[in-house]
Amino acid sequence: MGQPVREYLLTLCVTAAVTYLLTGPVRKFAIAAGAMPEIRARDVHREPTPRLGGIAMFGGLCAGLLVAAHLTNLKSVFEHSNEPRALLSGAALIWVLGVLDDKWGVDALVKLGGQMIAAGVMVLQGLTILWIPVPGIGTVSLSPWQGTLLTVALVVITINAVNFVDGLDGLASGMVCIAAAAFFMYAYRMWFGYGIEAAAPATLFSVVLMGMCLGFLPHNMHPARIFMGDSGSMLIGLVMAAGAVSVTGQVDPDLLNLKAGSVREATHAMVPVYIPLLLPLTIIAVPVADLVLAIVRRTWKGQSPFAADRGHLHHRLLEIGHSHSRAVLIMYFWSALIAFGAVAYSVNNASVWVVLGIVLLSAIGLVLLLLPRFTPRAPRWMEWMVPPRYRRSVQAAAVAAAAAESAAIDEAGHPDGGRTPDGEGAPERERQPVPSGVNGATAIGDRSRFTDRRKAGSHR
Repeated sequence: MGQPVREYLLTLCVTAAVTYLLTGPVRKFAIAAGAMPEIRARDVHREPTPRLGGIAMFGGLCAGLLVAAHLTNLKSVFEHSNEPRALLSGAALIWVLGVLDDKWGVDALVKLGGQMIAAGVMVLQGLTILWIPVPGIGTVSLSPWQGTLLTVALVVITINAVNFVDGLDGLASGMVCIAAAAFFMYAYRMWFGYGIEAAAPATLFSVVLMGMCLGFLPHNMHPARIFMGDSGSMLIGLVMAAGAVSVTGQVDPDLLNLKAGSVREATHAMVPVYIPLLLPLTIIAVPVADLVLAIVRRTWKGQSPFAADRGHLHHRLLEIGHSHSRAVLIMYFWSALIAFGAVAYSVNNASVWVVLGIVLLSAIGLVLLLLPRFTPRAPRWMEWMVPPRYRRSVQAAAVAAAAAESAAIDEAGHPDGGRTPDGEGAPERERQPVPSGVNGATAIGDRSRFTDRRKAGSHR
């Protein structure tokens, strides 16, 4: 068992290294090609930032699969299964579509059609759901049409769930990396714990996906030097969906019955697979929840489900007072809790301690969500022990400075209190960028100050 672990580690390192090394040149290429979208009203970043980070991630994917195909144990995945080739074909299509969207922009319906075509290409090459394990009923075989529709739906939902959550620096790549790590533990246990060879492709996919995200994260952490764009977010979403389809639709539950020892134990072992078929992944439940809430919110307002807005979960965290870095870490926490909680439950679902641990960590997560609403103030005698931002004198000075700046703006030419005739506040030319806050984060302010799009697009 030690040899496969070393080979997985080598594949992970090669994928991460290639992605990391390619991201720098890709950033220069994106700037030269003009793939730097203008600042939009819903954006959190303050300077135009190049996209096309998916080019480097796709290079890492190809390098990881190429290395794995020549390793002693992992090459058997390519010899006995066509799923790696199916993944590479679908990934190439979705990557090309994403690159076109990052550079020139692609209509939402066209992107949806491209996602369905990429999923269909994988289905044609054998990466499809063949059966569904249903608790209390057993294995339900699917017809080719049913399997195709379910696979395409799972792929499209997962791609868009990851795409929706890609709104803060390092958020999507970090959350997907956490989910891939948990998914690797689950798939690896099925392969080497139960001896089920059909789980091998999903194990490889999750390792490559971790490498893609880890290699890109150093360039994408706040403040990001490059964005993955749709070419990256749709790509990692498709890789994650391919792993879910592989371990769900290709692993025979009847074989798991023999390995687990009983139908009851096999049913419990497959628990983390049920919900992925319905939601479509417990390991990315946070992005999926964000996707569902966005669709409901936009439909309720009479808007298109594809219309962009600033109502995502990460936007909400910023609005209640979290810094950029803290909002990302909170999303990481919830993703890890759900993903690793599902894996822990599948390993030992009879243990009360697993449930109690998840409940306790959930309570801690809720407390972290409410922290911005409380302003801790240390007594004067112990101010030297706390960070400067929690000292009374510093807080009072900050409030006084903000009041003086507001008064200066009012006296400069707005006797009506800084309001324009339309009531929207100071005119665009007098608005100043919001200063950096805790951990270099930027506070949330009015994002519509870039009325002159040529001015916004001229910054590099």
